[in-house]
This record gives sequence, C-alpha cells and structure tokens, in this order.
Amino acid sequence: MTGNSGNNRLLAILGTYKPEPWRGRYSLSRLFFNFYLLVMGSFVAIAIFADFVISTAVKGITDDYTSRFMRGTVLLIEEELFRRPRSEWMRTIKALDQKFAYRLDIVDRWTLTLPPKEAEKLDSGELAIDAQGDIIYHRLKQTPQILVVGPISPERNPEYQRGMPLDLRISLLTWSLIGVCLAIVVWLWVHPVWRDLEAMRQTARSLGEGFFVARAPAMRSSAFRPLAETLNGMAERIQRLIATQKELSSAISHELRTPIARLRFALEMLAATDERAERERMAGAMEADLDELDGLIDSSLTYARFEREQPDLQLTEVEFAPWLEAQVEAVRVLARKLDLQVDSATLPPLLHVELDRRSMPYAIGNLLRNAIRYARARVRVSAETADGEIRVHVDDDGIGIPVEERDRVFSAFTRLDRSRDRSTGGYGLGLAIARLVLEQHNGRASAGESPLGGARLTLNWPLSQNVTES
Repeated sequence: MTGNSGNNRLLAILGTYKPEPWRGRYSLSRLFFNFYLLVMGSFVAIAIFADFVISTAVKGITDDYTSRFMRGTVLLIEEELFRRPRSEWMRTIKALDQKFAYRLDIVDRWTLTLPPKEAEKLDSGELAIDAQGDIIYHRLKQTPQILVVGPISPERNPEYQRGMPLDLRISLLTWSLIGVCLAIVVWLWVHPVWRDLEAMRQTARSLGEGFFVARAPAMRSSAFRPLAETLNGMAERIQRLIATQKELSSAISHELRTPIARLRFALEMLAATDERAERERMAGAMEADLDELDGLIDSSLTYARFEREQPDLQLTEVEFAPWLEAQVEAVRVLARKLDLQVDSATLPPLLHVELDRRSMPYAIGNLLRNAIRYARARVRVSAETADGEIRVHVDDDGIGIPVEERDRVFSAFTRLDRSRDRSTGGYGLGLAIARLVLEQHNGRASAGESPLGGARLTLNWPLSQNVTES
C-alpha cells in the first residue's frame, strides 16, 4: 500500500510538469544587422585611428611642403606692403585679399597663440603654421605685425564654396561604396551561418522533444561542421543508450519473472511443510534462485557499463602465451570433469600483444564459460597470428551453433531455442559483452564450426593498435 501511494505521488508530481515550449528562431535580419554594425563600426574606428596615426606621422613633412610652396607668395605680398606706408597696409591687404582664393590679413603679434616651436620660427623670421597646417604666419620684417595667409583649404573658406566641398563629396561616395560592398560581403557570410544555426536549432529542438532519429544536415559553413558532427554523434549516442536501456529493461524484467516466481512458490511450499528434509531442499532452491538473480544483475550491469561508457583503452603489451594460460586457469574450476586444454604452440616465441588488461579478461572468460556450459567432454583454447592479427579460438564438442544463428548469438539476451534451460542457457549477455570488448580493440568476435564437432568462438584484433595509452 505504501509503495502504491508513493507511486501515485510521483505520478502526480510528474503529471503537473510540462516542458517549456520552444520559442523564437534565429532572425536573419537581426543577425545580419548586428554583425554588419559590428564590422562597419570596427572598420570605421580602425580607419579613423589609422588616419590619425598617418596624419601625425606625416604632419612634419606636410608642413614643410606647405612652407616651401607658399614662401614665394608670402614674400611677394610682403614686398608689396613695404612699397607703401604702414598706414596703407590694411587697405592694401584688403585689395590683395580680393585677388586670392584664400584670406589675407594683418594682426598684431600679441594676439597669436602658437605652439612653442612654431612661435620660435615666427619670431626668427621663418614661416609658422597653425596646428591644422592650414594657416601660415609671417612676421613682417622687424615689425610687431604678422601677415596671416589662410585658411588655405577651400572647406574653411565658405565664401569660395559652391555647394558641398569636393573632398567631402568624394569621402561620402567612398564610404557609401565601402558600406554597400561590406554589406554584400557580410550578407554572403551571414546567410549560410544563419542557415546552419537554424538547422542545428531545429535538430536540437527535435532531440529535446524526444525525436532521437533527428540529425543535423551537412553544414555549408566549415566553421560549424565539427559542431554538427559532435551534435550528430551525441544524438547517436543518446539513441543508442536509450535503445540499450529499453532493451535491458525489457529483457531484465522478463528474466526476473522466472526466479521470482520460483522464490514465491518455494516460500509457499516452505510455509506449508514441516518436514526438515523438504524445508532444506526448498531453502537450497531459494538460495540457487537468489544466486541466479545476483548473476543476472551483475551481468546486466557489466553489459550496460561496456555499452554506455566505451572507455578509452589502456593498452599494455603482454607476453601473450602466459597471459592466455592465466585466463584459462582462472576459470578451470568451472570445467569440473571437462578436458580443458590450452594450445599456444603455433604462436611465435615470446609474442607480445597489445590489449586492455581490464576488459579483455571479460571477453576471454565469457567465451570459456560459454564453451564449458555446452561442452560434452572437451574444451580447447588455441591462438594463432595471421594478417597482422592475433586470433583466439575457443572450441567445444557440444551441439554447435546453426549457421543462421552465428551472428545473432552475440546480441544481448539472445539464447538459442535449445538452451532455454537455465542450467545451460545462461543470460544471453556473455557473448554480447565479448563483442563490445573486441569492438573497443578494433577487432571482432565471430562464431563458426569447431574441429571438435561443436561450436568455435573466435576473437581477433590487431597485434599492434594505433591507440594512445591513457
């Protein structure tokens, strides 16, 4: 009753939970404009900074060129002024100003504020230039008056302009072309990225909703191909784990019914009898059923671990003949009266083989247990090398495996019809575990006909594997 109420409470909790709906999608326009503004803003900032650096670097050269270029004009204006009395200089300079495309003026020295270097030039009789490099100052010989020429640039003389300045129009046209070209480039780059992101979003959404056969399509952008491959690998792994979980849950629930039913029957019989011998027999049967349950759980957990984790191999070189004999000796006690032999005579002397010393014993041991379970009198373990592989054969003189069943016996919870009896049938997991171990070693497990008349189970994997040891 307590268990049922707990289950009901759990179902009530789970029943009130509803996953959040999937909202939104990747907006192509937002992605484009955000990226475009980022790229364009970065480009403009770099251009302004580069212009500042270049202007600062060449300012001295530009000022020197301006001084040389304007020196003759300034000296001619000065000579024209000194031909007249100083009282007529302002009228003369205004008349000359009408003939030039830039301004001319005369000011007192004390009204000017120049950088120290330029002020020193001015006082020594040389031409001085303002910080913008557009106005020229010249001291009229030894007088306190200064001839001002400029601004020279047309954009700083509005009265001489006719509409938008040419350089401004060129700049606007240039930046417009740059903006359009950059927009086209950004679009051509962003559109496939958006398409790939949307495809992966749809795939992730399908996986999140439980549609585990969904896969990301081929990515058009090389930047997302590794991500798509990782996503597909994850989906395959999830699908495989869920399939394994369902398979294990279904198979284990089926396998548990028989020993549990026998336990329940034995308990009823135990309560119904007072005979000591019968009670002892029932207790022994119950203990055997418990051992069976324990073996089933242990085998199921081992299979699930190999199927789920797929750990990196820790390969170790071992001298193979002694190692194989040690594995056989570990299970010899199970053979009882069977003739269990190891034949390593065909192996090269002192042969060393790379294997994982944690997982490979599972494969060898499960093949030996399978052979011992079905053999009538003899089990033979042999090994050989061929085509760069090590091959281990486990032969028995039992009833063998039909050709059409030889691949299926390596699937989990597979038992042939003739082996339904628990005394010989096992759980159908030993050979499945051996297959998983050999797949980790880049090898395979196979079944065939034995020279002894029964079944031959073979494990083969490369002698030297290109796997980095962990």
